[in-house]
Amino acid sequence: MKIDAHQHFWHFDPVRDAWITDEMQAIRRDFLPSDLKLVLEQNQMDGCVAVQAAQEIAETDFLLQLANENDFIKGVVGWTDLQAPNLAERLAEYQKAPRLRGFRHVLQAEPDEAFMLRPAFIAGVRALRDYGFTYDILIYPQHLPNALRLVQQCADQPFVLDHLAKPYIREGLLEPWKKDLTALADQENVCCKISGIITEADWSTWTYEQLVPYLDVAFEAFGTDRLLFGSDWPVCLVAGDYQRVKQVLERYLENFTSTEKENIWGGNAARFYNLN
Repeated sequence: MKIDAHQHFWHFDPVRDAWITDEMQAIRRDFLPSDLKLVLEQNQMDGCVAVQAAQEIAETDFLLQLANENDFIKGVVGWTDLQAPNLAERLAEYQKAPRLRGFRHVLQAEPDEAFMLRPAFIAGVRALRDYGFTYDILIYPQHLPNALRLVQQCADQPFVLDHLAKPYIREGLLEPWKKDLTALADQENVCCKISGIITEADWSTWTYEQLVPYLDVAFEAFGTDRLLFGSDWPVCLVAGDYQRVKQVLERYLENFTSTEKENIWGGNAARFYNLN
């Protein structure tokens, strides 16, 4: 089963979705399952994991409704306030939603770079495991050391790092991202998504060759058993269509074994998110 482990849906709201700037005209509109279904079929993908983009309870409900209506949405990564006093009650209720597999907070947007180390937040992340939920880490390279500290305090919690922590591909910088990513990868409960990389390069002029050094680091750090393909559709559309995103990884994996390819194209995602 081929799974796109990272994509989004939204009814575009220029206030709520202020991160979608004027430069990103290609995605300043609604994106719904009817837009993605044919794209997945054309690219021989069997399903996807829908990931939250807005930080509100309504976002989780919205994605779960879409998943209930569309079988190709195999799982949902939603949002909830992990510091809420009634978190346990909410998580118990969310256990009743069969497609809900985990949660994410937009840590990269927090003014406090140590937000993820707040005791209440750590306690919230720790609680996820008791209810069978995963956690997606969305950060920039400078947050990697704190992400390592978070993970070390949640030893049994399944984590997945989104977008390789958004390395500075446009600037051609590898360090200290490489060192910090490798340190995080030493934690065996952390997986990583090969997603969102073309949007970290120059949107108009990026080449496959510019991406290879960053893919090399990810593969050396995590290995083929802990890497998941994700398109980051529709955000990817500012720099290239779905096929171009997929072709980058297809080219990189040309000399890998069939088992390794199967893992990266969906097997690892199915195991991490416990997809049916």
